[in-house]
Amino acid sequence: MSGLPAFPAIAVNPNTNLVQPLKANKADKRAAEEYRQMGLAYRRQERFDQAIEALQKSVALDPNNLDGRIILGWTQHLSKKYDDAAMSLWEAIYLSPTSLQAFNAIGIVYLVRGDLPQSVVLHSWAALLKADNEIAHYNLSLAYQRLQQYDLAIAYAQKAIELEPNNPHPFVANAIAQWTSGDQARAKKTFREAIGVDARYRNPEFLNFLNEAGFSNDQIQIAKQVLASS
Repeated sequence: MSGLPAFPAIAVNPNTNLVQPLKANKADKRAAEEYRQMGLAYRRQERFDQAIEALQKSVALDPNNLDGRIILGWTQHLSKKYDDAAMSLWEAIYLSPTSLQAFNAIGIVYLVRGDLPQSVVLHSWAALLKADNEIAHYNLSLAYQRLQQYDLAIAYAQKAIELEPNNPHPFVANAIAQWTSGDQARAKKTFREAIGVDARYRNPEFLNFLNEAGFSNDQIQIAKQVLASS
């Protein structure tokens, strides 16, 4: 994307000491799939400890299964075990250094736990892997807004809107970046566009759910300010 920085090297996790995993036989793969489905079922019920236990068994039985490691990492993220999530996702990246799903996921882990420079590098790499990666552009906007680099935050949010115009989240990300940059008129207009996409965003209490979309508590409060002034 013109005018936006790209980082051609992926971030390094210095705490990762990985060994090439052994290949699983057919019986192990079948058992691993059963544990994986069990883990997903527990996750849907928000029984995260049981989900993680089942998914760890799945990974142990079939360590070369990329999806299994990503599912484990994302489940650990949902249960707020961010360090464990990062480790599982680095292991997935070790298996597949060009896995878009793994880089999207680990970028979000670092964003949510507040490691913003690392999140920027990871999501920038994800955007290089797939130029129309809305997830990467959206999360780069959130990260750059928190880093007070508002022009970049606005540019990435606008790209995310272009890629997924029916998703209200990039509109809200753009609005808070515009607001904190000092352009309150544009911010209010952008927030009204978010409401046009999803009318629930006119309710300030509904904005609390933005924490599930990567927004920090401070960013949610800014969104509420923009809404109140719109």
